[in-house]
Amino acid sequence: MKVLVGLSGGVDSAVAAYLLKAQGYDVTCAFMRNWDSFTNNDILGNPTIMDDMCSQEVDYNDAKKVADHLGLPLLRVDYVKDYWDNVFTTFISETEKGYTPNPDILCNKYVKFDAFYDFMEQEGFDALATGHYAQIINNTLVRGLDGNKDQTYFLSRINPSVLSHVLFPLGNMTKQEVRKIAIEQNIPVATKKDSTGICFIGERHYREFLKNYVKDREGDILDFDTGTVVGRHNGVMFYTIGQRHGLDISGAMGPWFVVGKDMSTNNLYVGRGSDHPELFAYRCVIDDVNWFGSKHEGLMDCTAKFRYRQPDQPVSIRFIDATTLEVLMPKGVKAVTLGQEAVFYHDEVCLGGGRIARVFNKDDQEVLYDSSKKETL
Repeated sequence: MKVLVGLSGGVDSAVAAYLLKAQGYDVTCAFMRNWDSFTNNDILGNPTIMDDMCSQEVDYNDAKKVADHLGLPLLRVDYVKDYWDNVFTTFISETEKGYTPNPDILCNKYVKFDAFYDFMEQEGFDALATGHYAQIINNTLVRGLDGNKDQTYFLSRINPSVLSHVLFPLGNMTKQEVRKIAIEQNIPVATKKDSTGICFIGERHYREFLKNYVKDREGDILDFDTGTVVGRHNGVMFYTIGQRHGLDISGAMGPWFVVGKDMSTNNLYVGRGSDHPELFAYRCVIDDVNWFGSKHEGLMDCTAKFRYRQPDQPVSIRFIDATTLEVLMPKGVKAVTLGQEAVFYHDEVCLGGGRIARVFNKDDQEVLYDSSKKETL
């Protein structure tokens, strides 16, 4: 069986390639180049912009060392345009609206398991493999064994049709076991730290990075309960619901949390305390839904994650149409944020997910990021 492994230059994909070779697969590796800092004007907020070698080339060199160490061929494929057109432009346009998009999910949907998957098929491979911590059991997406590293949240919007030709060799392993194998096999990146930051872009000073693409606009930070101005911000799109740090509010007793954003007035609203009522949502609508398996008619009980590290939340859902569903959260869920992703589970099985399009508070009033549109909803 011919398998194409996405080799990123990190330890997870390196061990995935090693395991597949050890299991007897005919393995070829491929490094994806999805970002070009100079072409994409990635200047502000880029801590490596003055380095002799950009971070993508550092990762490629690490991937080459791994492939050579394992005795495997390494291809190099370029998806800079695909990433810009299908991932980054959406990320920026959603950010400008005040939403909080997830580029990692978009990258999996449009690049890794779309453009790269097509390349795998066109080149005559039987399957695509990556270093994700997830499992595919009977063509069903299942959480990875390591609950702290499970990445099904980020895979929730990939096309269900690809599952039969995708392998996740690390799905039944813990991160500790993966590191141990890498060290035992003297894999060159065995002790390399995990990558963080934006998918395929890397670590950035987030607010400064966004200024490369989004015009900042100063405005007032208001106490939601009193309407009193308690500070100034430099762009409401740079903040997310539930955010505590980076507000720069002085002279007023906190702690303060972002509870609302209004793009039409350029006001940022904060509330005092982590249990402020405006932090909680009780109903939401999810659009652009991707679903694995058949859709349940009527209300269905399951669990949901509205952000990656969040514990599972008990919810009830019902489909409004083929790609839209309503979520009921009778106990309330904190910081359900427009533009982020809601991912649904039944026990260990990932059911699917989509974009948080509308959010409602305890009084069933809609949370809006643009109050000027209120009358049209």
